[in-house]
Amino acid sequence: MSIDNEQDLIALMRIGRIVGLTLQHMGAALEPGMTTKELDDIGAKFLEEHGARSAPMLTYKFPGHTCISINDEAAHGIPGDRVIQAGDLVNIDVSAELGGYYGDTGGSFAVPPVTKENQRLLDTTRAALDAATNAVRAGLPLNVIGKAIEKIARPAGYGILRELGGHGVGRSLHEPPHAIPHYFNPRARQRLNEGMVMTIEPFLTTGAIHVKTDEDGWTLRTTDGSLSAQYEHTVIITKGKPILVTAV
Repeated sequence: MSIDNEQDLIALMRIGRIVGLTLQHMGAALEPGMTTKELDDIGAKFLEEHGARSAPMLTYKFPGHTCISINDEAAHGIPGDRVIQAGDLVNIDVSAELGGYYGDTGGSFAVPPVTKENQRLLDTTRAALDAATNAVRAGLPLNVIGKAIEKIARPAGYGILRELGGHGVGRSLHEPPHAIPHYFNPRARQRLNEGMVMTIEPFLTTGAIHVKTDEDGWTLRTTDGSLSAQYEHTVIITKGKPILVTAV
C-alpha cells in the first residue's frame, strides 16, 4: 500500500509497534527445553492482549500464530512439539492485523551457549538489514536493497537466499511489489515511491542460496543444511531515511 493520509500512518505505526513488541516478548521468553508450540502460545497471548490477529492464520490458515524456524529452517516453520535445544538458532516471524492494517517483522535468536559462528551470522544479517534500510529512498530503484545487502553478505562469505525477499504490505499481508530481491538484480528497476509500505528482510546463510519445501508444505529449509538467519522490518519509503514501522 501507499500512505495516503495521517490515519494510515497512525494505524500502521500502531500495528507495527504491536508486532515489534511481540517479537521482543517472544525472544525474551525463548529458552532451551520449551517447545516451539509453547513459544508460539506466548506470542499468541501477547497479540490477543493487544487486540491483534495473526496474519498468517487470517490470510493463509497457517497452522500457528507465528512462524518459528530453527537452524537450517529458513522460514515458515510450523510451531509444534519440537523442543528447542541449547545452541539452536531460532527465527521468529511475527505478522498481525489490527483495524484492517498489517505489520510484519522478524528476527533470529541464538540460544546459549552461543558459538562464534552463530553470533557472526546474526551480526552480519543484522548489519545487512541496517544497510538496506539506510539505502532506500524515494526515486531509487528496488535493486538498491539487494546491492546494499550484497555489500555486507558477500565479503563475509554468506549466501543470500534467492526465493525469499521483501514484499509490499499494509492493507494485506502480501501486496505488490512481490518478491523484492535481496540480492543484486539489475532488472529490478521499479522505482521506490514516497509513501510505499514494504518489508526488508534479508535471509543470510552459511552456504545455500536456495531453499526447499518440507513435506509439511510450509517449512522452507536450506538445500544444503546450512544455517540461516533473518531480520525484518516493515518500512515506509520517504525522500530521506525510511520510517521503520516495526522498530520498538
